[in-house]
Amino acid sequence: MCAHICPWWGGYFIDNPLRRWLHNPEKILGPYVSQGMTAMDVGCGMGIFSIAMARMVGDEGHVISVDIQQRMLDALQRRAAKAGLAQRIQVHCAEPNRLGVNATVDFALAFAMVHESPDARNLLQQIHECLKPGGHLLVTEPQGHVPLRRFNQMLDIAEELGLKRRQQPFVRYCHAALLQRT
Repeated sequence: MCAHICPWWGGYFIDNPLRRWLHNPEKILGPYVSQGMTAMDVGCGMGIFSIAMARMVGDEGHVISVDIQQRMLDALQRRAAKAGLAQRIQVHCAEPNRLGVNATVDFALAFAMVHESPDARNLLQQIHECLKPGGHLLVTEPQGHVPLRRFNQMLDIAEELGLKRRQQPFVRYCHAALLQRT
């Protein structure tokens, strides 16, 4: 098990108007998520990015929201229903060392969560396996919490697994990289 996982009740502090302003999901994901896609939000919490992705993929698209805390997923389902997007989002409760997602996705997001994994290589390998060839993974980590050296180590692991660095998009107060399955 990892040293620290955001407690389920912390999700109420993370998903708030200030956070949506600082990390506007539509601006961050807009270049990468579009109508009809299948997208996966790994470590989705209460769904700040999952709900935005559900809007972006449209009626023909699909979002798989993955977290290890059922209470986070329950809150996401309530929020998605309130937003009229529940039919576009499939929640999946993972195990600490196993995503358990048997799907192929066009895009995956790991926002401020790889550092919480007990085994970054294992996590990135499982995400890689879910990505279709040419699919993208956006990884971000908080600058104040994850040193650049550690973030670059994560990216080195991703490259060893077959995820090629494509961009370093700007995400406030975060290290960020767009990777592509080759």
